[in-house]
Amino acid sequence: MITDIEDYFTKGCGRCARFGTPECSTHAWAQGLAELRRICRSTGLEETVKWGHPCYVHAGRNIAILGAFRGDFRLSFFNAALLSDSEAVLEWQGANTRSPDMIRFTDNGQVAAMASLIRAYLQEAAGYAEKGIKPPKDDQEIDLPDELIEALDTDPELADAFHALTPGRQKSYAINLNSAKKPATRIARILKFRGKILAGKGAQER
Repeated sequence: MITDIEDYFTKGCGRCARFGTPECSTHAWAQGLAELRRICRSTGLEETVKWGHPCYVHAGRNIAILGAFRGDFRLSFFNAALLSDSEAVLEWQGANTRSPDMIRFTDNGQVAAMASLIRAYLQEAAGYAEKGIKPPKDDQEIDLPDELIEALDTDPELADAFHALTPGRQKSYAINLNSAKKPATRIARILKFRGKILAGKGAQER
């Protein structure tokens, strides 16, 4: 995965074979991604690279992250449960996400048209970060299988990425792994899921 922010906008995230080729999804959405970047930076957010993607931080908290796919590109919010979503533009990323947390774009021109709204959402999220406000915790404890606990204990990079996932995404892995009857199957699934976890995705996300 990339570590230089500029690489994302010129080559991609570095997580697949399409990196640095014309087929990379970042090329199709270059205009929209550049506009999202401009808006995020204009709100005073700190720009970093996390999980191979541009991530915007404020007051020590992750605020939002950019992503590009073949059919769309997205601005995803951390702690999205706090957002009022006054215009009802946030969408669910998957069945296991805790709350609607992304604005999805299917046309590059949509970003400029929504610039004021996007900026307002980012500023609202940054305000919560400044005040140290976080969404209420899910009372349901996530039952992690022993094989995953052992993998996290022996792989610091995997542990950091897993604990950075939303509770919903963590739960998606727990559900999938606990459905396997044999330890060997769970271990094999963990190896298969490693790339997804490092990419900040849930078990069912592509």
